Amino acid sequence: MADESNSAQNPATQQPRPDFASQDQPHPGWTGPMDPPPDHGEESYRGSGRLEGRKTVITGGDSGIGRAVALAYAREGADVLFTHLDEEQDEARETCRLVEDAGRKAVAVSCDIREEDNCRNLVERAVAEFGRIDVLVNNAAYQMSQPEGIEAISTEQFDRVMHTNLYGMFWLTKFALPHIPEGGSVINSTSVQAYKPSPHLLDYAMTKGAIVTFTQGLAQMVAERGIRVNAVAPGPVWTPLIPATMPDTAEFGKQTPWGRPAQPAELAPAYVFLASADASYVTAEIFNATGGTPLP
Repeated sequence: MADESNSAQNPATQQPRPDFASQDQPHPGWTGPMDPPPDHGEESYRGSGRLEGRKTVITGGDSGIGRAVALAYAREGADVLFTHLDEEQDEARETCRLVEDAGRKAVAVSCDIREEDNCRNLVERAVAEFGRIDVLVNNAAYQMSQPEGIEAISTEQFDRVMHTNLYGMFWLTKFALPHIPEGGSVINSTSVQAYKPSPHLLDYAMTKGAIVTFTQGLAQMVAERGIRVNAVAPGPVWTPLIPATMPDTAEFGKQTPWGRPAQPAELAPAYVFLASADASYVTAEIFNATGGTPLP
């Protein structure tokens, strides 16, 4: 008979598995209505001081992976400034609560990173709040499924995907680097889509491939400054972006070898590791967390 404590750790079954209830939300999506509710590590993440005193900036920190990373960073001893959209105020308040409950400073900034001036102002705000930026996490992203093909991708959608996923990352990194000291790091969120693009997410997948290249190139550029640059490539993750942008959520993540999507809490430890001194010899790397989907 299998040990129950061991079976509880089976990655295939320790988090909810599809079939999920079919659900649809307007963009950008919210955590509350999701079924099952996403797990950000509220009850499970235990810090050990790995980021004590660090000053961190996370884009898209109001929900999903960004919230899980903010929670984990705070419980590891870091202060957190994060971005959200105007319509995500309630989500942002919950992330602030989680960070502050961990005894750390939380700063929520409504910021559309598609505008260069907004990115410059965000970095200035972070420096005013913290004096420096030890870790920049470029996590905010936009996607919209278009199963009808490339003809259905409007120029407006294409511009929004490119400006959110690439321009914002480029500008924020450019403005932040003068304020990142030796030992600091930049961590970008790419995706399994960079290597195995889904046709209905063509424009989104393009940007995730570009993020891989940006990460590897920038890492070499700033190595002499003592700054590390890495990325995390998740597979399917159960976040509000999914019911807000995908036509059918019932079987989301079922295609992975584990047969389920990741929960945000399962991605956060990768961001903690890459931000910590434990990763002192790790740069230009893509940390794949795909639930067993092989990548190059």
